Amino acid sequence: MPDALTAITNLRMQVTDEQPELVEQIYELEDLHERKLWHQLTQKVVELFADERSRLYRHQLFTQFLATVEDKINPLAYVSLGISASELCATPQESIVFLQKICDKVEDENVRKFAELRIASYCLQTGEVPRARKIIDSASKLVDELQTTDSTIMAMYYGVSCEYYKHKREYTAYYRNALLYLACIDINTLSREQQQQKAYDLAVAALLGDKIYNFGELILHPIAQTLDGEYKWLHDLVFAVNSGDIVAFQNIKPSLEKAPIVQSSIAFLDQKICLMALCECVFKRPTTDRVLPFDAIATETKLQTGSKVEILVLKALSLGLIEGTIDQVDKTVTVTWLQPRVLSNDQIAVMRSKLGDWDREVNTLVDWMQTEGKQVWAQTRA
Repeated sequence: MPDALTAITNLRMQVTDEQPELVEQIYELEDLHERKLWHQLTQKVVELFADERSRLYRHQLFTQFLATVEDKINPLAYVSLGISASELCATPQESIVFLQKICDKVEDENVRKFAELRIASYCLQTGEVPRARKIIDSASKLVDELQTTDSTIMAMYYGVSCEYYKHKREYTAYYRNALLYLACIDINTLSREQQQQKAYDLAVAALLGDKIYNFGELILHPIAQTLDGEYKWLHDLVFAVNSGDIVAFQNIKPSLEKAPIVQSSIAFLDQKICLMALCECVFKRPTTDRVLPFDAIATETKLQTGSKVEILVLKALSLGLIEGTIDQVDKTVTVTWLQPRVLSNDQIAVMRSKLGDWDREVNTLVDWMQTEGKQVWAQTRA
């Protein structure tokens, strides 16, 4: 391996011929190395790696230059740069070997797990799913105990977990991990295409997740706005199902053929939107009117028979979406509790209206107390 200055000089000569606009940054690396300003050197390399024009030189820069000063720079930054360099390997298997060599040199357990998680991602590409699962499980305890303001490791953990659950088609787990991943990153660091793909996957997971009956966190996240153009139908579908809007859902149904994985689950979606419509029906009612006749539920859910309504309510009870009792004689449902939800803007407007009604009721009671209660107070004083 050439020494650091020889390596950077060779790279500068190569860049001069192929990407002359990067030459100035290479000169800066030489200068910082000569002055032994390791922190500034690390920052400059990170900046250079972030420039898409440097992509073809990252592997060479890492293996021939950074490897000579690895003990002088921040371990997490070193591994992060190594992960970027691994993307230039010819095959995922070569990337695994490349990163494993880096892992063997790292002493910090947190940083080593960070590199191993990227190995897990490559394992999913090579079909080594059990190995990937083992790495993710090993890292989960570390993430739970991690005490740092740097979310880099957590973002890697949740990102790789997303890849695993997407591979296994475990939609509920994917949805939850994807939202945690987005909470750990600045979405502006993702390209428009990456944002749209993540939003697409999240929308599909929300629709098909068997334990997801509120999409508020997705709807309110800026990434949902990338579902436009050819994916506008999916954006509208998510909003329709979340609000239990069966009419809108029926209008969008013909577009499901654009996503075969969603279309193949149409029976599940039919049931899901009925459950969402039931929850929305309960949510919109005042707390003093939580006895729902079967006929009212049938109107909201478009179900035609009382037996189907009863089955739907039993399903909602079993899923923990509501709590209450069924009166089979009077054909009513008394709802005592509704699962807490992340509210959309429209649902917040409903809640605001409810608060307004409550405020007026309180004022009415106060006025009555002031008017009718005078005699009672007078008698008490006497």
